[in-house]
Amino acid sequence: MSNQQQMSFLQHLDELRWRLVRIAIAVLLVGVVIWVYQEWIMNHLFLALKDHDFITFRLLCTYFGICVSDTTVKMQSMTVSGQFNYAMMMSIMGGLIVSSPFIFYQLWAFVKPGLKKNEISATKGMVFYISLCFLTGVLFGYFVVAPLTVQFFGSFQISQEIENNFTVGSYVGTVISTVLYSGLLFLLPIISYILTKIGLIGPDFLKKYRRHAIVVILIISAVITPPDMLSQIIVSIPIIGLYEIGIVVSKRALKNKSIE
Repeated sequence: MSNQQQMSFLQHLDELRWRLVRIAIAVLLVGVVIWVYQEWIMNHLFLALKDHDFITFRLLCTYFGICVSDTTVKMQSMTVSGQFNYAMMMSIMGGLIVSSPFIFYQLWAFVKPGLKKNEISATKGMVFYISLCFLTGVLFGYFVVAPLTVQFFGSFQISQEIENNFTVGSYVGTVISTVLYSGLLFLLPIISYILTKIGLIGPDFLKKYRRHAIVVILIISAVITPPDMLSQIIVSIPIIGLYEIGIVVSKRALKNKSIE
């Protein structure tokens, strides 16, 4: 019996290994494509964030009268292998983001066999919803959080005698981190659903600590955005909305759990 259990455990580890191998291959393939088009991606996706004609700034100027000018930011690489390392980081992180639905599927396929039939039924479509929330958050981070951050810090000067010369690593790292954080924050409804299903929280808990959650959300918004009130409000409103959606999702999950 122990040998059978040990064999089953080893097979479980082997399956996990192959799942991780598939994930690594997917990230690598996407990363290679990004590496091939790295110059276009850097110019049109990253450096474009500091231009006044970026789509976010055009919409703000057209519909809200908030117009900005190009930031006079100069980019530089301070180390011998700097630009190569930044290109590698951009390729790997881009590979993770683009292949995230496949990654979520592989992780779900590994966990699914250990669930009961009612648990599988309750989590139907989980990969789709996780991917949808995460990628929506990534788009929100790229089109809202990242350009506001770049615009604020790129145009801010404590003195006219000091010019902004950003390192490529600092610039790319800031954009990628804000995009990833936004993607993770948009998973709040999914987290609420899972925690409700396992009995850790419920809609009453979320309602009771709504005010505390809003304070935390404002703090998080202040961390991932530039320190101006407008940016914090723009970012915090959708996150608060996600928290409210999480309450609805939690209520639905609790109802389905009671039926089961």
